[in-house]
Amino acid sequence: MKLIVGLGNPGLEYQFTPHNAGFLALDRIAEDCGVVLSNRRGRALTARTKLAGQDVLLAKPETFMNLSGLSVAALLREFEIADASQDLIVLHDELAFPLGTVRISERGSGGGHNGIKSILAALGTEDWIRIRIGVGKPALADGREVKAGGKDYLLSPMRKQELAVLDEVLDRAKSAVEVVLTKGVGAAMNEFNRKPQVPEEGVSGVTGKAE
Repeated sequence: MKLIVGLGNPGLEYQFTPHNAGFLALDRIAEDCGVVLSNRRGRALTARTKLAGQDVLLAKPETFMNLSGLSVAALLREFEIADASQDLIVLHDELAFPLGTVRISERGSGGGHNGIKSILAALGTEDWIRIRIGVGKPALADGREVKAGGKDYLLSPMRKQELAVLDEVLDRAKSAVEVVLTKGVGAAMNEFNRKPQVPEEGVSGVTGKAE
């Protein structure tokens, strides 16, 4: 069985904030699979289902973001999932990437993400798959990056136009999980981590706690 975890903070006040992109992605997967995340196991809301032909456990920790690792570790133990590097997939927001971006990695540090740092501490390993959903501000027309404001931005409700972009990204995040399950993480990284090609000059169009 694969454990697929979405990170976020419980509570209506956090539901549509950038920091809850992982929760929203899990909700999309559950909805498309026709299941409801209603079983309480391992300090999380869970549902068992099939995705891309495989048995999976979907989980949304109820611990708040900075204690996510307690829930993930408990679920791995309860369901006897021994190899986190192959059988754990975590979906989470990524401030370093602009909204509209999906990136996949199979290991790495927590950076500034408290949910990821909590899981790293609880599992004692960096080797597990992450689907990173960009929630950062898009670059300005001259290429300069816009700093999004960290914690205050991550815990503030998204605007209507941002939610519209995120809605499409959630479908791609689900597709990324499916490709990982069917073709492996390497193939998924090749497909989803490619940067869009910049059009050549003169050519129009584009080718190719609650913390």
